[in-house]
Amino acid sequence: MKTILIIEDNQDVRENLAEILHLSSYNVITAPNGILGVETALKEIPDLILCDIMMPELDGYGVLKILNKNPKTTNIPFIFLTAKVSQNDFRKGMMLGASDFLTKPCTDLDLLEAIEVRLKKNDQLLDAFQDNIFDKNLKLKKEFSSDQWEEVLVLNEKRHYPKKSIIFEVGQYPKWLFYIKKGKVKCTLLNDEGKEFITSICTAGDFVGFAAMINETKYMENAYAFEDCELTLLSKDDFFSTLFKHQEVVLKLMDMLAKRITRQNQKLISIAYNSVRKKLADTLVVLYEKYELNGQAKFSILRDDLAAMTGTAKETIIRTLSDLKEEGYIKLQSNVITITNVEALKSIPN
Repeated sequence: MKTILIIEDNQDVRENLAEILHLSSYNVITAPNGILGVETALKEIPDLILCDIMMPELDGYGVLKILNKNPKTTNIPFIFLTAKVSQNDFRKGMMLGASDFLTKPCTDLDLLEAIEVRLKKNDQLLDAFQDNIFDKNLKLKKEFSSDQWEEVLVLNEKRHYPKKSIIFEVGQYPKWLFYIKKGKVKCTLLNDEGKEFITSICTAGDFVGFAAMINETKYMENAYAFEDCELTLLSKDDFFSTLFKHQEVVLKLMDMLAKRITRQNQKLISIAYNSVRKKLADTLVVLYEKYELNGQAKFSILRDDLAAMTGTAKETIIRTLSDLKEEGYIKLQSNVITITNVEALKSIPN
């Protein structure tokens, strides 16, 4: 038997709704105001919530916002009850995650149909969540287009960052999750002497700064625009709300974190044991993967940045690049590097 919580300050309306739902074989619990409604929802974890908008002490919007921040209640279908609803009211409610609106007074049929539809849809989503996390080969499904991300994320703001501009720095507290729509971002660390080491290059479709936000700690690395970037920003509250609602985002972050750990482990091994020639070749392979188009990669990069990615001196990088050019592995024109045969770079011995 499904449990429905009714949060309504009007006693007559509350009792009438409860009676209809009891007769329809639902288990019904009620609360006379928003504060008690939140307490009841957190304690009982109902299958669906009917909530009035205009209430003293805490209105319906406040109830929904609080429940959305709690992982126990964020996925509960939430239907607003209101005497009238404007376009702004509707938009505000849907942005907060409301499932539906019912205008009071509503017919018994409209009420029961709305509840049935939302309960059925929620059951289907729960089933889909279990089915979609893994395919038949137990491989995570992580592919998600840019347009689909725009639909899932409640993006609060869009910003343009010119090349070399600061996105965030070590020691700052995270206020935003950064989603790269266009361009590339470099994440760096500095030693005590101020020498830069590039830990990763993030590209379109990646998130930046999520580790510090999840851990609720200061940033442990710097992020700069590696080239002109267009970033979309997600507030901290909306980020956690999105995590609770959409497994696609969780899987994407898990995938990115796993790949970043793998790359950094490989880089540590390379720095510790590989020759400069091999380390530079590995770095060029990483850049090829970021810029590849139709089997070729062409990109402009400062020698300082290339040295910071490789973990060696700029002068050594310049000499080694010249060697690779003469041997036909790459083409050079000022700061522009062209890679046409990445397999040859991968096969360079240590």
